[in-house]
Order: sequence, then structure tokens, then C-alpha cells
Amino acid sequence: MTDFVTEPGGRVPVAATSDLVVVGGGPAGIAAALAGARNGLSVTLLERYPYLGGLASGGMVLVLDDMCNGAEIAVRGLCSDLIGRMEKMGLAVTPPEADRRSDAAMWRKWSRWGVFDFTSHLKPQPIVYAAAFDPDGFKRASNDMIAEAKVNLRLHSWFSRAIVEDGAIKGVICESKEGRQAILGKMVVDATGDLDVAASAGAPFIEGAYIVTTVFRLGGVDIEEAERFEYEEPEAFKAIDREAKRLIGGSWDKWWLKTPLPDVVWCNCPHMANYDGLKVSDLTRADFEGRKRIAALVDYLHAKMPGFEGCYVIDVAPQLGIRQTRLLEGMYVVTKEDVAERRHFADAVARGRDYYTPYRSLLPQKVQGLIVAGRHYSATSSAQRMSREIPPCMAMGEAAGEAAALALEGSVALDRIDVAKLQARLRAKGADPGDRPAANATLLKAAE
Repeated sequence: MTDFVTEPGGRVPVAATSDLVVVGGGPAGIAAALAGARNGLSVTLLERYPYLGGLASGGMVLVLDDMCNGAEIAVRGLCSDLIGRMEKMGLAVTPPEADRRSDAAMWRKWSRWGVFDFTSHLKPQPIVYAAAFDPDGFKRASNDMIAEAKVNLRLHSWFSRAIVEDGAIKGVICESKEGRQAILGKMVVDATGDLDVAASAGAPFIEGAYIVTTVFRLGGVDIEEAERFEYEEPEAFKAIDREAKRLIGGSWDKWWLKTPLPDVVWCNCPHMANYDGLKVSDLTRADFEGRKRIAALVDYLHAKMPGFEGCYVIDVAPQLGIRQTRLLEGMYVVTKEDVAERRHFADAVARGRDYYTPYRSLLPQKVQGLIVAGRHYSATSSAQRMSREIPPCMAMGEAAGEAAALALEGSVALDRIDVAKLQARLRAKGADPGDRPAANATLLKAAE
């Protein structure tokens, strides 16, 4: 039985009032805030960590992928702008168009950057448009874009609860070193990744689960020697690589990838199952377990892996890599079949590699004035696993911020805006809302 204490009641001071409040400063939240601000909205962006970027920077998910459908780049807009800024800093790498193809030479040149089509059945898998980047580069580029847009950014601010009156959200309560504060807004974007705001506001949702990861980076790696060993001594490499994967206890095929920094690699592992991203005890255990596995792997690499003899841990991501927790049950729930069969929706407002996100899947039931953007959008658990990468989440954020502006301009509810106008506005600003289906799309009947 759980014990309870009674908190004293009292008034909460209003710290900010804006047209648009965005909760969560990860990729989707950054895009939502920027899209709202470029339309003249006053925007307040809340983020619990002392930096922007969410799992891209704090979780060190250091490849932006799932944004290219063959030769066609499907995710553009603000995501492309951010990549361009990082490239100018020398902190992002993308393969040139001439190298985006399937052949052995390109595979050897680019695969350790992680910029290949991980869904392709071709061998070798094609090199595609994707970006390998530095986490601090993502933070710096995000800071610059948010500052230029004059967004009211409040870091170190933890969401506490939604303020809801008569079925409409009016703002949020956050916790900080200054105590409890209210942030009021005409519209709110839930970009928390865990659906914290919508769940607090009473919107229906389901709970899912997937692997979690303690991502880390290694310095002091002789990358040239490591690649020489992989390609010139393939049998010896396979044996050592197999044991490394056993020790780390779960990883993608390429457990280490290059970064824009010399002699530094990032390791998107260990992957660990059966942890609940909403439970403090599970999050704590996962952090401890991940570090144990990392230490065991590094000891092995020192002894056995050419190129890694002098490697050392630079950092472990400050954020645990959570892939799935709460998922919205919105106006439309995207299914696995929708994603796998490339079903096109008339109200598509964002794209991934070759799938489409309908506007309805960003809208909660039962709560007015609220829209979601990110990996917690309205989808089944299996569909979300196939459609949760960072670039399409940024595209959702851009659509959400633009939709809020359109609703406020017309003094209409979010579920009453003209979606065709929203699509046109997104396209005019350089995004691809998916309103024009690709050649491989499955076209749905109007009634669907």
C-alpha cells in the first residue's frame, strides 16, 4: 500500500504568457517553436535539461537518417536548415549526391558514418542523404536558431502538470529552482517525447515499450587502422566484432560509427530490453547496467581490437536513450500497415523516409488547444517503432508550430484549420508535408 502526504495549497505565480507554449526542447520542440515564431507568434519553449536537442544532443543519437526515399529527400525544412548550420561549423558530415548509390567502394567510404539506407535489402546497402553530427554542434545550432527567432527559452524547467479549463488547455505548471511557476498560452505543443502534457491534460493514450540505450563516445581511436583491419582481415575482424557485440549485450550491426571529430567514434549501444522509461527505478538500473557493459567492452577492445588499443571513454550520453513510452490515441492512429505499405493520407503534414504522417495523428481527443509532435504521436506501438526517427519528428514539430499559427490567425480550433492551407504554407517555407505522394505510395480512397 502506498503512503501519501498532503501538500499545502496555494497560488502559483505566472512566469510567462505567450501565444504558443512548447514543452520539450528536443528536435520536435525546437522545430515547433521556430515555426510558430516565424509566423509572428510569441513563443515560450520549456526544456528540463540545460541544453536544447533532446535525444539528438543529450541522448547522442548522432546520425540524422530516415529522411531519404531513394534519390528523393523526404525531410527538408527546418531540419535541413539545422544540418546546414552544423556543416558550416564543421560539425556535420553528409555524403555528396555523387556518392549516394550502392557499390562496394561507396560502402567502404561511407558506411562507418552511418549514412546508408538501413531498410534496404540491397547488398551493399545504398549510401543516402543523411547527416553524421557532433552533439555540441546540434546544441549550438539550435541555440542560434532559437535566439534569432526571439523565442522565450526557459531551460532547467521541468513540466509538472497541464492547466485545463472546460476541456481546453490554458498552459502548464513547471518546476524549477524558482519553485512552481505557471506558463500560460493560447496554444500548447506537447513535444516531451513521453506525452507528459497530453497525458496530464486527460487525452487518451496507450503505453508501449522498446529497447533503451546508454549511448557513449570513445576517443583515441585509430580509425584508419580499425577500418583496415575490418576490410583486409575480415575473418579475424568478424570474430572480434562478434565478441564485442556479445559483451555490449545488444547493438545494431555497426556498433561504432565515425563522428566529425578526429579519432572519436560514437557507439549507439548497449541496447537493453525490459526497462520502463516512465519508472525512476528502471531508468536508474538502466544507467548502471549500461555503464557496466561499456566498461567490459572497453577492456576487451584494449586487448583485442586493432585501432582501439588506446581508446578511452569520452562521455556517456547524459540522457538515457528512450524510444517508446506513452503514445497518443488521437484523431487517427497510424498503424504498422500504414507505414509498411507507404499509405498516403490526404491530410499528410510530415514525411519520413517513405511514410506519411496525417495531421489527425497529431491531434489529441478530448483536449482543445493542444497538439503533439515527436515520437509520442498517435500510432500503434509497432508503427511507432518504424517511424520514430529524429528528422520526421522535426517535420512533425514544424507542422505543429505552423498549424498553431494558422489556427490563431483564423480564430479557429486546431481540428478546424484548413489542412490544404497548412500544407501549402509548409511547402512554401521549404518543408515537404507529404501532400504530393511519391511514386511508391499507396493511395487511399477519400473516405479513408
